[in-house]
Amino acid sequence: MSSTSSLPPSQDLAISARAAPRAVVPRTDRPVVVLLHGLARTRFSMSGLASHLERAGFKTWSCTYPSRRLSIAGSAERIADAIARELPSGRPLAAVTHSLGGILIRHVAARIPFARVVMLAPPNQGSRLSRALRDGPLYRWFFGKAGQELALIPVASEAEPGPWPALPPSTAVIAGTRADRSWNPTGWVSRRSRIFAPGEPNDGTLAVAETQIEGMAAFATVDASHSWIMNHRGARALVVRFLDTGTLDEIP
Repeated sequence: MSSTSSLPPSQDLAISARAAPRAVVPRTDRPVVVLLHGLARTRFSMSGLASHLERAGFKTWSCTYPSRRLSIAGSAERIADAIARELPSGRPLAAVTHSLGGILIRHVAARIPFARVVMLAPPNQGSRLSRALRDGPLYRWFFGKAGQELALIPVASEAEPGPWPALPPSTAVIAGTRADRSWNPTGWVSRRSRIFAPGEPNDGTLAVAETQIEGMAAFATVDASHSWIMNHRGARALVVRFLDTGTLDEIP
């Protein structure tokens, strides 16, 4: 059983609220899980993970936002407005994000509280690959404003605060370490451009170090590429574990 809703045709943010499969009744003590996709992707890239969470008894909500056209702050504002409008007030929320979605949730959380957040391959330190490619016409056209913002180094200094908000409380980060997947498109570019040092752990798009940030409640790596980490069996198991327990460690 599923239900969907969408904004008027004049607006290009498509909203999808997913109910759990008929065989599983969502537990009301669990939060609704907000799923946010990455740059130049759609909500359908998170559909397999959504089904996995629904089988685990969570209700999920996802949306497609115009990531190639809007700035990071602009996308976050639209998502926050949609969550406030579409989801019932009073029920706790959690979030699972992929890549750029992790930066968006840092902005959204300034308006909407989340009980727990799991970030899959987030560019929390910006993107070295984006910095190498940002002046290229094809990169600028395809990845838009957000792609340019990912090329920044979003770290605060004494002279100027960082442009991205701090992590929401109780946030886990899961990074990938498989850089050689032939179907990871950005991996082709990073290897040819020698973005990462020999032996440096990375997922083909981000170095593991670029995903980490002060304030993480938990951190883990899985043998997955950047583009498809949300489909990795181990990553999915860790997501459910953290949403349930607040830790990535196995509970005896």
